[in-house]
Amino acid sequence: MLANLPYLDVADPTFSVRSEAVRAAREAGAYARTPYGLAVLRYDETSRLIKDRRLIQGSAAWPAHVGVTGRWADWWGRIVLNREGDDHARLRRLATPAFAPGLVREMTPSFQALGNELIDGFHAAGRCEFMVDFAEPYATRVVARLLGIPETEWRTLARWSEHVGLGLVVNARDHATEMEAALDGLAGYADDLIADRKAKPREDFATRLVRSNVEDDRLSDEELRDMIVLLIFGGIDTTRNQLGLAVDTFIRHPDQWQLLAERPELAASAVEEVMRVRPTITWTTRQAVEDFEFDGIPIANGTTIHLFSEASGTDPRVAGEPAGFDITAEDRPRHFGFGGGRHYCFGHTIARGDMGVALTLLASRLKGIAHDGEPSFLPDSGNTGPVHLPIRFTT
Repeated sequence: MLANLPYLDVADPTFSVRSEAVRAAREAGAYARTPYGLAVLRYDETSRLIKDRRLIQGSAAWPAHVGVTGRWADWWGRIVLNREGDDHARLRRLATPAFAPGLVREMTPSFQALGNELIDGFHAAGRCEFMVDFAEPYATRVVARLLGIPETEWRTLARWSEHVGLGLVVNARDHATEMEAALDGLAGYADDLIADRKAKPREDFATRLVRSNVEDDRLSDEELRDMIVLLIFGGIDTTRNQLGLAVDTFIRHPDQWQLLAERPELAASAVEEVMRVRPTITWTTRQAVEDFEFDGIPIANGTTIHLFSEASGTDPRVAGEPAGFDITAEDRPRHFGFGGGRHYCFGHTIARGDMGVALTLLASRLKGIAHDGEPSFLPDSGNTGPVHLPIRFTT
């Protein structure tokens, strides 16, 4: 049965999860073989498997799939994303307050002020390098404000986060030196932050985590360091990339950009629609913990299963044909850009909120956006996003 499934070489850096090969495989059936295990391409099957109790989070196997070893692989295996059971629940409870829904409302004026400050820096020129001039500083300084760390160091934190994130692309092994150096930098920064908060506690989330380590041993020393590294890296890397993908998508749909400028109340819908058609996390990963059969497909214990986010979100069986890109559509399927089930992203409320603020400001102030040269991107599988995104606009 498995041998008859189409094969998708997702390990090839030139492969795209949005390719005709994926579309053809999705039309042939819900499943495909890959170098990493099984791919799931349709919405219904993805929505059922993402919550299936016979599966656990599968991202822990990623370093082995792409041939990454050493300190980055060790750290990746320890973080809350890749823990299960009581350990996962404990670490998740400690991290979640940093991204509570109330913080979005409380910090929206701060996000708006930051966005306008950054736009002011390039608005008169009528052009910018979007990743450098907006996406990166915006994502990094938002995380700094959430965690109570100095914004003056945003460039260093952004560079480290970008390089740590190279561990999540399919050619990660080519970047091993950069990844390890960046991880060491973030770990050293976390150690300095921990020492500072132990000596001079403040009313911020970093101090709260330190207290969980010092006062009641809910976090070990290693877990505390890993948690701070993850919160910095995760908050910066995914938001930066998703904002870049959003702007690139709107450039290709100028009518939707104009509509967002005219109707800022569509910002939340715009975020969801972008993540449906162009998610930075191109697949959500699970791993089988027992042998079982699913829709006639035999799945062996230990099998990695990649649930393709974009393929499921644009599946014509639920999204219509053609699926298109429409921020006013009310019948869209819920996307899987934030995962699902027990491992649903605990930072989703902040991510949705700060991206909504950013897109609203950008649409209102940058008219007629277009590419100002050829953009370049990370491989369109694994975790993706623009490397360079030069844009121009009218003021």
